[in-house]
Amino acid sequence: MAGCGRRPCSPPGGLLGMMVVTAVVAAGLGAPAGVRAVPKEEQYSVDLIEENSVYGDTKHEVNVYVKVFTNSPFLVCMDLVRSREEVIDPRYFWIGPDGRNLEGRTYVNLTKTGKLMVMGFKESMSGAYTCTLSHKIIETTTQEEREMFETHKFMVYAYREADHAYQVFVRFATTECELAANDHFFEELKKILNTIVSDLTCHIIEPSYKCHSIKTPTQGLLQELFVSFQVTPFAPGWEEVCHQVPYDCEDATNMRVQKARDRIGEFFSKQTYALKHEFQTVPAIHYVDNSFSVTRIDSCRPGFGKNDITHKNCASCCVVCDPGTYSPNNEVTCQICTWPQVRKYGARSC
Repeated sequence: MAGCGRRPCSPPGGLLGMMVVTAVVAAGLGAPAGVRAVPKEEQYSVDLIEENSVYGDTKHEVNVYVKVFTNSPFLVCMDLVRSREEVIDPRYFWIGPDGRNLEGRTYVNLTKTGKLMVMGFKESMSGAYTCTLSHKIIETTTQEEREMFETHKFMVYAYREADHAYQVFVRFATTECELAANDHFFEELKKILNTIVSDLTCHIIEPSYKCHSIKTPTQGLLQELFVSFQVTPFAPGWEEVCHQVPYDCEDATNMRVQKARDRIGEFFSKQTYALKHEFQTVPAIHYVDNSFSVTRIDSCRPGFGKNDITHKNCASCCVVCDPGTYSPNNEVTCQICTWPQVRKYGARSC
């Protein structure tokens, strides 16, 4: 999308908007040469992990979280202690979530030492990966051989990064709540904020303001505009930007909206400078120093949700919905199906 350079596309009119325009110019907020997504390292949260390998545990399941479209770590068909011991005539038998043998599958890398990697992980690949290890124990005195078996179960879940948006709150002093210019000022402020972030394919949504009377210990009764809005990375055209990014787009959109948040924060910090150094008379409507605050809001793609109880090792992740649950929208929770016959991972309907 085309940006507006280092100045607003359409300057706000009137004296009340002048301070806002001045702060934009003073901030020197221009469009970056380009926005590039930097893929994060593969992320997973597990019970036992060492050098991109997750070891089994005969006592309990091991949870593994794999970012969609990446390769899983190697799942090792033995525990960490056993892996450091001599193992005689080991044999490995891997079963996938569908209950079938994984040997020969095109989407797995199965090594001779019993390590399994699932490649290009998708939500439908989630589930239980079970390996049975058989090996021999030979008595040193009698040379008698005994065959031993142990089973390791890995619960592997696809996850996505949460989509980020930011809720912003800021306050402006005004001469009176019934001032007609309050509405005009708010409209100009929205235009400027959208101009600041438009080249990032971000935009301002749900903007609103209310005027309140505030009694203060030192200044008596004041009138202030309480302004709130959200910054999101899903302005018109964001899908086309995502087409330039391989696989998932959350990293790219999250990077853009974080940059938009930083620009808006810098914009409001410049308001204080403008009031102190660029105005002989304080404008009728002006920024309240240190009133800027921002809160991140997370959402998950359909078929994914957050659960810091079931998936406490990946509490900040949007984890694929378990069988019997579904998520049809961008909420952060998977809902329980009233019809329990839905038995797939990542369901978007019930």
